[in-house]
Amino acid sequence: MPHLENTVLCRESQVSTLRSLFGERHHFSFPSIFIYGHTASGKTYVTQTLLKTLELPHVFVNCVECFTLRLLLEQILNKLNHLSSSEDECSTQITCETFNDFVRLFKQITKAESLKDQTVYIVLDKAEYLRDMEANLLPGFLRLQELTDRNVTVLLLSEIVWEKFRPNTGCFEPFVLYFPDYSIGNLQKILSHDYPPEYSADFYAAYINILLGVFYTVCRDLKELRHLAVLNFPKYCEPVVKGEASERDTRKLWRNIEPHLKKAMQTVYLREVSSSQWEKLQKGDTDSEQLKGLSAYTHVELPYYSKFILIAAYLASYNPARTDKRFFLKHHGKIKKTNFQKKHEKTSNHLLGPKPFPLDRLLAILYSIVDSRVAPTANIFSQITSLVTLQLLTLVGHDDQLDGPKYKCTVSLDFIRAIARTVNFDIIKYLYDFL
Repeated sequence: MPHLENTVLCRESQVSTLRSLFGERHHFSFPSIFIYGHTASGKTYVTQTLLKTLELPHVFVNCVECFTLRLLLEQILNKLNHLSSSEDECSTQITCETFNDFVRLFKQITKAESLKDQTVYIVLDKAEYLRDMEANLLPGFLRLQELTDRNVTVLLLSEIVWEKFRPNTGCFEPFVLYFPDYSIGNLQKILSHDYPPEYSADFYAAYINILLGVFYTVCRDLKELRHLAVLNFPKYCEPVVKGEASERDTRKLWRNIEPHLKKAMQTVYLREVSSSQWEKLQKGDTDSEQLKGLSAYTHVELPYYSKFILIAAYLASYNPARTDKRFFLKHHGKIKKTNFQKKHEKTSNHLLGPKPFPLDRLLAILYSIVDSRVAPTANIFSQITSLVTLQLLTLVGHDDQLDGPKYKCTVSLDFIRAIARTVNFDIIKYLYDFL
């Protein structure tokens, strides 16, 4: 289908698999399909686009919005009733308390002529929230086709693997479909497809190539990259608009955009600066204007040890691991000299972005920079978890990996400086880039 190929990019294998599972409209499809992958890997977009393009009767529900059993079941039934009835007939809201009532009401609604002899699809996005509801809910959805004796398929969309869903008791195994992360080539193709009509596709593709060269190591999220692309493009094409450069003068365009990408690197994921604030920030380069967007974070008071954890995380993210012995050991012995690049030739780590670090390295730096002796208690680990919840740290690894969890510090140097001042800590002398 040409229209679908132009709409859904770089997901040909997943689209082909889903279409083969759906089959013809009157065929019984697979009872349940489990689709998983990291955030912004196209799960929701591909599923919705495919169902709409093929004009299949479906109900889409977000489990974050429907956080109780009653809300979830009533949302599904009311949306399904809207599909099978006219606007006048579906004016009354259906109430449903239990899953048994849901099965009975589902049978009644699907008797309608508009839903007869065709598969009905129920899409549950953010399906991991089902695990916090009643124990019979997830097994019931997996066996809904069997319980209702109707042609229905339940699609579960999640960011975690099926093994973390499987109940202790036996349940029907769904068909599992994995959506891998987009490669840098996929991101280049998808983002380049959004080029403005007033500029050529090659010009915008060159801009996306520069953008990914800076941000790909720290951010693989398509939504964030698309936001950054839209936000920084006016500054990239500014020399072309003023007539100071042509679209092919990539070197001059890069020199113009480089300092602004460095500023944008400090706000990846945090969104601490709105689009309108960012446009104002690009017009002036004063530090006071830059700090306005950080006010929401600098006024947050953190616990005492959380401040040192955040400082240690920043040092671990932006300092090479080889410098730890030099900075944090009192008697480190003689350090072998190496032929480093000159400072003006070396690419700043702050432009390259934060690097992931293991938990052991974070704790080792923490113990060395805190004056008093700190025991690795549950309080310390809970404060690390709180910083992840506040999005000041990002978890990029999990406990089930062989090398343990890994983290990244997602705050800017200005924020760390403000934190360090409250505990009288000189952050600059510990930063490798400032030597």
